[in-house]
Amino acid sequence: MGQEHAKDGKRTATKKGSKKPGKKALTSSDIPKGRLTHDPKEDINLHYDITPTILGTGNFSQVKVGISKARGEKVAIKIIEKKHIKHKPEMMANEVEILLKIDHPNVIKLLDLFDAPEFLYLVMELATGGELFDRIVERESYSEADAKEVMWQLLCAIEYIHSQDIVHRDLKPENLLLETEETDTKIKLTDFGLSKIYDNEFMLVTACGTPGYVAPEILSATLYGPPVDMWAAGVIMYILLCGYPPFYNENDAILFESILNANYHFHSPYWDHISKPAKDLIRKLLVVDPAGRLTATQAKEVEWFSTESTSQQPLPSQIKEQLTVFRQNSKIRSQASSTAIMIAKKNKT
Repeated sequence: MGQEHAKDGKRTATKKGSKKPGKKALTSSDIPKGRLTHDPKEDINLHYDITPTILGTGNFSQVKVGISKARGEKVAIKIIEKKHIKHKPEMMANEVEILLKIDHPNVIKLLDLFDAPEFLYLVMELATGGELFDRIVERESYSEADAKEVMWQLLCAIEYIHSQDIVHRDLKPENLLLETEETDTKIKLTDFGLSKIYDNEFMLVTACGTPGYVAPEILSATLYGPPVDMWAAGVIMYILLCGYPPFYNENDAILFESILNANYHFHSPYWDHISKPAKDLIRKLLVVDPAGRLTATQAKEVEWFSTESTSQQPLPSQIKEQLTVFRQNSKIRSQASSTAIMIAKKNKT
């Protein structure tokens, strides 16, 4: 995941450019007790065993597998070392505030929070099925009907977080996890590290996200809001159906130019077998003008989701081959993502 960068020291701004008040450090007294299983002031070791198994690492945190002592269930525990973010308390407060606010079947749920002197522990659901795209590569077959089921759940998740005034800002395949190893389509949206609570009085301005998924309005140095998530959903849908992204170039300047102009194509033969309603939905999501882009609610009402005749025939085998290459390349390129976006945005100002 790319790190958040502020433009000219601002994180959010009104349409008139005034600065939104910053967020103070979160304290245990700010946390609604009924939302969590245990008291945040307690010792995490009383309730969970933290295993050595590492699920992921970030600049300020590490995620490990934990085990509930009461239920024996495995969980994901994000361990944030406070000394690394002591000068940026709003970073920790923002993510915690969002996690405390959300509760939806297709969004990773915060189960517990423990506020220790040196560490903050976020105990969350563990999605044991791994990343969605990795599972697609492993499957023997994958169809347009499967892609439709995934997109429906993704849109439900986006519709929900937007109803809670949350903009994710980093929707990408790596942040779509499968709930269990037994299911191939039940997804969980995760990683709210770059997310923001959105206020109609305050438009977002921070240059952040991941190249290839970032919306044109972020690159063009304009204020933005929830529609950036719908652009990313269109990119994800495109990849689900053909195995490669609509916008890709090793040169970031060329990549961003193609995004700014929505310069993508449904190439033959890769798209010959995909239905017209599916292509129509992508066209309505990858719209340069955010005002003309479908909302999640509107996207759920399109023809693609109302028809029961979506093909269940396996997509061509080369799609999985393309997806394998794409996954390898995206993991390599993700390291410098937000830096490239920030530079591109500054060049537009």
